[in-house]
Amino acid sequence: MEFQDYYKLLGISRSASDAEIKKAYRKLARKYHPDVSKEANAEEKFKQVKEAYEVLKDPEKRQAYDQFGQNWKQGQQFNPPPGWNAQGASGFAGGGFTGADTGDFSDFFENMFGGGAAGFRQGGFAGGGSFKTRGEDLHSKVKVNLEDAYHGTTRSIRLQVPEVTSQGHIQPKLKTLNVKIPKGVIAGQQIRLSGQGGAGKGGGKNGDLYLEIEFAKHPHFTVVDKNVYLHLPLAPWEAALGEKVTVPLISGKVDLKIPAGSESGKKMRLKGKGIPAKVPGDFYVILEIVTPKAETVAQKDLYANMQKEFANFAPRKELS
Repeated sequence: MEFQDYYKLLGISRSASDAEIKKAYRKLARKYHPDVSKEANAEEKFKQVKEAYEVLKDPEKRQAYDQFGQNWKQGQQFNPPPGWNAQGASGFAGGGFTGADTGDFSDFFENMFGGGAAGFRQGGFAGGGSFKTRGEDLHSKVKVNLEDAYHGTTRSIRLQVPEVTSQGHIQPKLKTLNVKIPKGVIAGQQIRLSGQGGAGKGGGKNGDLYLEIEFAKHPHFTVVDKNVYLHLPLAPWEAALGEKVTVPLISGKVDLKIPAGSESGKKMRLKGKGIPAKVPGDFYVILEIVTPKAETVAQKDLYANMQKEFANFAPRKELS
């Protein structure tokens, strides 16, 4: 019979507190629960974790385990001392475990503690109660418009969540939720809906639902973190001579003075006009000069005259 290192199974130190033991057990129980886990060996892992917790959560059992198991390592052969069930484990042997489902526990546990797990029955705890576990936390994405992020809104979303049937099986259920999108939310931010995740078992609490914000593609604006970017087309004479132009924002419009001699790629910053988060982002206008097509004789002559007037202009000078 091989020794079972319960501390190693739970991933805790031998000096772990009761709270640390419970926390480690809950985390692993959620991970390996056969009804929700996708791990290939989930059922076996779940049994091992349950067995380890059953011993370490009980002060007397833990003391006995520490006393007689400290000289063994994982996988080594272990045999309890002679008369162990009669004197070393008083309160554990005999009637202490009668009626338990011994199939859920290892030979090591059986040999050391004299039969099944105190209080455990198949599928749950003694007394007819079911195995109590918190529901799984669920994650999904919700796509919102920039206008919704700027002003805040309420969205109705539909998603499938796992539900525990009266027979204890997990099945998907379509759920509709009205979700409040707070003003100033940014892409990647998560909204937590308490108790809207997977259903708990055996009276355990439901898990939470985490919705990750994703921005829908906008025809004009690009968002990076809290900052908003707009490529603003300009006519050559607007850039050359300067002009006051109307610029669309998420919240409305603003008149922007374009300096004379502006070039394509120039950034103009409107402070605090981006996403109105706790610390508002900025709005950046990126100038983009658009050259009109010369389609008539007069238009072509105009470009020819410009060529003569700007004979000394060498746009590719730096490339030579």
